[in-house]
Amino acid sequence: MTKDVSQDQSTVLIVDDDDVLRSSLGSLLRSVGMQVRLFGSASELLEKPLPDTPCCLVLDVRLPGTSGLDFQAELDKAGIRIPIIFMTGYGDIPMTVKAMKAGAVEFLAKPFRDQDFLDAVRAALQKDSMERAANKRVEKIKKDFLALTPREKEVIVLVASGLMNKQIAAKLGVTEITVKVHRGNVMRKMGARSLAELVRISDTLELKRENP
Repeated sequence: MTKDVSQDQSTVLIVDDDDVLRSSLGSLLRSVGMQVRLFGSASELLEKPLPDTPCCLVLDVRLPGTSGLDFQAELDKAGIRIPIIFMTGYGDIPMTVKAMKAGAVEFLAKPFRDQDFLDAVRAALQKDSMERAANKRVEKIKKDFLALTPREKEVIVLVASGLMNKQIAAKLGVTEITVKVHRGNVMRKMGARSLAELVRISDTLELKRENP
């Protein structure tokens, strides 16, 4: 499954073999300004690219072919992270627990109120939007780190380890002034406005720290 970069709005993907319900839910979401894609089975969804924008998956537990819970497991195994809202007319507690433990954001028993459905969708889209933003921040941090010189990479590790400029200079065999220059370059290139922020960045990168 690839990503489609042509979409610029949040998109709700609905998979349900009930044509009437599927169409009804699609109309409801469109009535509040949401983009919707409708599918009658999991295999139909797999034939289309995922939108490269915030999205969520509304999935019936009982589907022809692959069940909703099995499809959830397949997506997870493939590394596809998308918030899932499950629907069922036959749900029970064990099924609900299994779905929620596997990462589902909501489990709606049919019939459900329109408002409950809309609330669940909005929460799922917000979750995906936040996760996408966080992933973009991490990717930028990684890109900025790769742009550092080998010496600057050494400096960020030592700074994050809590060493003072004088101690870093001794470890690297350079002057304290040189360390200050490297440290300033690192903070500028990594977009860190403070030492605390630089340490948080190093934690995001999971850099192996030196013992003071």
